[in-house]
Amino acid sequence: MDNAVALKNQNVVDASTGFGARLAALPAKSKLSLALGVAALAGVVLAMTLWSSQGDYKVLYANLSDKDGGAIIAQLSQMNVPYRHADGGAAILVPASKVHDARLKLASLGLPKGSVVGFELMDSSRFGQTQFQERLTFQRGLEGELTRSITSLAAVQSARVHLALPNQNGFFREQQKPSASVLLTLHPGRTLDRAQVAGIVHLVSSSVPEMNPKAVSVLDQTGALLSAPAEGGQGAGLDAQQLQYVNQIESGYSKRIFELLEPVVGRENLRASVTADVDFSQTEATSEEFKPNQGNGASVALRSQQTTEQSGGTAAAPSGVPGATSNQPPVPATAPITGAAQPLQAAQAGGGTSSSRRDAVTNYEVDKTVRVTRNATGTVKRLNAAVVVNHRSVTDAKGKTTQVALTGDELDKLTALVQESIGFNKERGDSVKVINAPFKVEPVSRNDVPWWKQPEVIDMLRAAAVPAGLALVALLVFFGIVRPALKSLFSQSTPAPGSSLNAVVGEPELLPLPKVLEAPRLSEQLVGARALAKENPAAVASIVRGWVSGDAV
Repeated sequence: MDNAVALKNQNVVDASTGFGARLAALPAKSKLSLALGVAALAGVVLAMTLWSSQGDYKVLYANLSDKDGGAIIAQLSQMNVPYRHADGGAAILVPASKVHDARLKLASLGLPKGSVVGFELMDSSRFGQTQFQERLTFQRGLEGELTRSITSLAAVQSARVHLALPNQNGFFREQQKPSASVLLTLHPGRTLDRAQVAGIVHLVSSSVPEMNPKAVSVLDQTGALLSAPAEGGQGAGLDAQQLQYVNQIESGYSKRIFELLEPVVGRENLRASVTADVDFSQTEATSEEFKPNQGNGASVALRSQQTTEQSGGTAAAPSGVPGATSNQPPVPATAPITGAAQPLQAAQAGGGTSSSRRDAVTNYEVDKTVRVTRNATGTVKRLNAAVVVNHRSVTDAKGKTTQVALTGDELDKLTALVQESIGFNKERGDSVKVINAPFKVEPVSRNDVPWWKQPEVIDMLRAAAVPAGLALVALLVFFGIVRPALKSLFSQSTPAPGSSLNAVVGEPELLPLPKVLEAPRLSEQLVGARALAKENPAAVASIVRGWVSGDAV
């Protein structure tokens, strides 16, 4: 057993020293191939590592102007920061680990400056500039600040503000008022309602002293005037808010028709359209009414009353028998306020003359009623509804499906349902038309694009092209260069049969090993091996054990 352990250790030492000897014994061509293969594999591994590390790029700045983009790229080149372009050059990407560091360094340099400048223009005022240059710089700064404020709105993509600020002079009797024009570029699919446009007008007019909101014009990128005309009044056509109101009315009626008829005819068997004629005109009427102020039993309101009385006469001579009867005063007059005048009573005294006059003027209040009527805006003047119903599907006993037209009674019922759903008013001039027609089903053209031409597959192949190419190069290098060199290294000539026995059997009492026999003399070798097994069975068992376990060569 001790001999077996010593033999195993000796084999390990020989194997370790044998690899270097075999490597040194290789031809120069094999050594060069092995070195080139190992270097190529190392290069492929390094390339794959660098390619995987370059994929982690993030956006540094987006939506940059050409001027700011060039300045930022120049600074990144000076700072030795790698960068990439995206979105046609509108965005700059840098490694994710350097995004915040690059932003802070660029901000300290004042980048990006932005295409819109505001009151920071006043910070770099030059010495000796004229009053006109100073006023122009202030106007540019004010336009930039207004542009920044307007572009902060969600629906506005970009804006330009033009201010007309006349030079104020105290020698002019009539000063010219300032005005402004705003050009808006809206995001695709977005609009501004009347309140938002009024807000922009108020923002601009409040930022400029003595500017009238009517002097601010707001236009969109199509050239349409969004603000009210300068002379007042409404422009031709409907504004955005009125159009939205009409669309809401029409969509509401269409939704009612679909919700009512779809359970009857089916989901895909109905098409409906409603057109609403809405009156947005404003009408104001004023009327005055006068009522009679007197009548049978009607109460009257007295405004003023004036009465004038005049009387005169001569004294009567005393006559008759003196006494108490002749000394009585005359009876007072009993003339009415209105109506015919009654004659005055004659004096009881005899022999005298008298005259009396009375004028009465009475003014009454005049009844007056003033009525102002304003019609409501957005009144529906007329509704037109058009409904198309598909033919009814009928399946016979054999399972064949055919399209059958609806009967007149069924169409009348559907028409009545549509009229009730939209509130049909014949006096208003509403019209409802329901017809039955077969729907034409267009064959769906399948775009049978091969899987290798689909966009997602192409993107995946592009992303995997680099690592797959590097892996293929690695396999070619290994199987074409490295593997043949290793095979030639480990397939060198094995030692003679007797040398292994000498390495294993190291005892001096062992018999001398037989000589190397020729190929035709196999019987003598077998005889020598049998004799060795009989004389030294322990050494033969150790050799066989090494062969079985694979430790011996």
